[in-house]
Amino acid sequence: MRSLRFALLAASLVASTAFASPTDPKNGVEYVTLAQPQPVQAAGKKVEVIEFFMYHCPHCNALEPQFEQWVKKQGDNIVLKRVHLPFSGPNDPEAHLYLTLEALGKVDEMHAKVFKAIHQDRIRMKDDATVIDWVSKNGIDRATFTNAWNSFGVMTKLRRLPQIVNEYKVDGAPTIVIDGKYQTSPATVYNSVKSSNEPQLFQATLQVMDALVAKAAKTK
Repeated sequence: MRSLRFALLAASLVASTAFASPTDPKNGVEYVTLAQPQPVQAAGKKVEVIEFFMYHCPHCNALEPQFEQWVKKQGDNIVLKRVHLPFSGPNDPEAHLYLTLEALGKVDEMHAKVFKAIHQDRIRMKDDATVIDWVSKNGIDRATFTNAWNSFGVMTKLRRLPQIVNEYKVDGAPTIVIDGKYQTSPATVYNSVKSSNEPQLFQATLQVMDALVAKAAKTK
């Protein structure tokens, strides 16, 4: 599983960017439409947005502040889901951590703290013991967390992650899927803006996401 790489871009997309714009994204340029759309859980007129990410991914970490602002701006227009890619396989400790936090209703409280632990404090969440020890020192009871960590529900979701990634055709992080069918990412949007300046590239990506949410909302 790769993270964002600006240099590895599809030549077929590069050739199609002459009239591309993040505010008016084109299929096959700033985003792609999945051949097999996936079911969505958003009710009513809300649009489902799924962020595929990895805690250790430096680009996911860099995107997070702008992404959080975007989510707040969208407000009730969207339903946000996150999927942690199983980087090291079906027992990936970081993915296991995210699912456990989700099960405990602790994502809002702990999400930014995990990014900080990895990217600023240089803690490698490389095994179960390290994760559980870190969590127990950061505000969650060890026994409560361990019970959720080992629970049937969390383990079932953890084992299903590779299938979900395959269904959504995700091969890198960060990747965003909107309404179960529109997939975009900074690596894809780079084909339009031709800039590896991350703040600029991320802002363009969020503009594409704005347009795709609006596009999806029209069909609700």
